[in-house]
Amino acid sequence: MRQRQSEWTPFIANSKYSSDHIWRAYGRESIVIYPPVNVDSFALHLHKENYYARHRAWSPIKTMYMIVQAFSSMHERRLIVIGDGPDFEKVKARAGENIEFLGYQEGRVLAEYMQRARAFIFAAEEDFGIVPVEAQACGTPVIAFGRGGVLETVLDGKTGILYHEQNVESLIAAVNAFEQRGPFDPAAIRNNAERFAVSRFRTEFAAMIDKTIRTFFKEQ
Repeated sequence: MRQRQSEWTPFIANSKYSSDHIWRAYGRESIVIYPPVNVDSFALHLHKENYYARHRAWSPIKTMYMIVQAFSSMHERRLIVIGDGPDFEKVKARAGENIEFLGYQEGRVLAEYMQRARAFIFAAEEDFGIVPVEAQACGTPVIAFGRGGVLETVLDGKTGILYHEQNVESLIAAVNAFEQRGPFDPAAIRNNAERFAVSRFRTEFAAMIDKTIRTFFKEQ
């Protein structure tokens, strides 16, 4: 049975995925307000080049190994990896010649690579996941592991492809499905990303604060 709570003491979740965790941990309802994503820093780019992109701080490292193993077996698919971590050299040593490691890059360079990428690879399970939204703001489709916040930010078959097993075989199948699907519409992908813009967050958060204050005084 769900625990009754005062409406003026809300939990706020950054996704429906997080909201479910809050319920299971605390038995409390929560308000979902997606985080603000600075989509204006990632401009729409219509022309895509023939490479896939991957960016992330390397934790957990096992997902990076998985991506490298998958693309190393797909010799015809070029992958550019941006970012570094404690196991950078170990991962690089296992990579095929079709994989390029750029290490840490500043935001401007990262945005340029994401803008021109054929697709962006995201293999983690996160509560929300801001980077996949940034990629979509560039008009770049996302190939993502279908767990966590990406289920709410990536529209399967419209703004990207979701795969459902966190292993090499499933990722390879997703890349092949992406190639077989044909071109995605960069403008539609960008439009999806704009659902998470900073202005939307400010409006929703301000409305939540206003409602909370009004409810508090009503209950007194």
